[in-house]
Amino acid sequence: MWSNICAYKFPYLPLNFSSKQQSSMAHHSLLSLALLSFFFLASISNTNAGTITVYWGQNGNEGSLADTCSSGYYGIVNIAFLVVFGNNQTPQLNLAGHCDPTSSGCTWLSDDIKACQDQGIKVLLSIGGASGSYTLISAEDAREVANYLWNNFFGGQSSSRPLGDAVLDGIDFDIEGGTTQHWDELAKALSEFSGQRKVYLSAAPQCPFPDAWLGTAIATGLFDYVWVQFYNNPPCQYSGNADNLINSWNQWTTIEAGQVFLGLPAASAAAGSGYIEPDVLVSQVLPSIKTSPKYGGVMLWSRYYDTNYSAAINILSSV
Repeated sequence: MWSNICAYKFPYLPLNFSSKQQSSMAHHSLLSLALLSFFFLASISNTNAGTITVYWGQNGNEGSLADTCSSGYYGIVNIAFLVVFGNNQTPQLNLAGHCDPTSSGCTWLSDDIKACQDQGIKVLLSIGGASGSYTLISAEDAREVANYLWNNFFGGQSSSRPLGDAVLDGIDFDIEGGTTQHWDELAKALSEFSGQRKVYLSAAPQCPFPDAWLGTAIATGLFDYVWVQFYNNPPCQYSGNADNLINSWNQWTTIEAGQVFLGLPAASAAAGSGYIEPDVLVSQVLPSIKTSPKYGGVMLWSRYYDTNYSAAINILSSV
């Protein structure tokens, strides 16, 4: 693919052509370039590895959201994280070094979100995270959180939309602490808004099955995507061979969900354990797990660490 792109040549415009002819040929050249770029990016984000989804927002040195999407590697981007919500707390967004949402300093991200969506990339807001302060104390609390999310990030109305007027595509449940209750009710409340505009739901459970926090929510069957974290969990992650991972994967593909993704660290430094070299992933893991009709692709933590991982697995899986 790379050599063919490098060798591509555009029509030479002879000097004796009329300006109108030159303009027409230049137009076709630009059109060819645009089409070539489209198919190139499409081929990267939709290879045999499936869709790649990535988390963005927790390191100010990971580049912009717009650049993340224009890389051509990802089909879904999770903005991380809404770290405080529920139990009558004032919701708080934490985007590390990117911007300060407390002073409306993140509303400029609206343009980046729209740029991603214009490329066919879904942009979700991830709620929770490993170190947030969040909990749901009742079904009514879950409904109030759902209303807040709809009004501030989707099609509702609010005077204080943290990310500006962009309308996101969905909510990602990255619940790793707090209560184990009422997440199913939050999923149901959010799914009801899909009658007005589709709200995609995703979840990022740990690989021990079922997940301690999200098991009940995932059991509702309302989730479009479930990207399972096959890292920091030695009993069900890759460890010299793929046996434990594949056994766990086979459990996860029994759930009622649209697609199941393989969640991995994008570098050895991105997690305490569970990193898989790209060539090992493509040769030893993907051939087995891709046999499931629910296989959706690979989730990576995170954009900051993904200096070459997504590119490598795309290239290797396309050979």
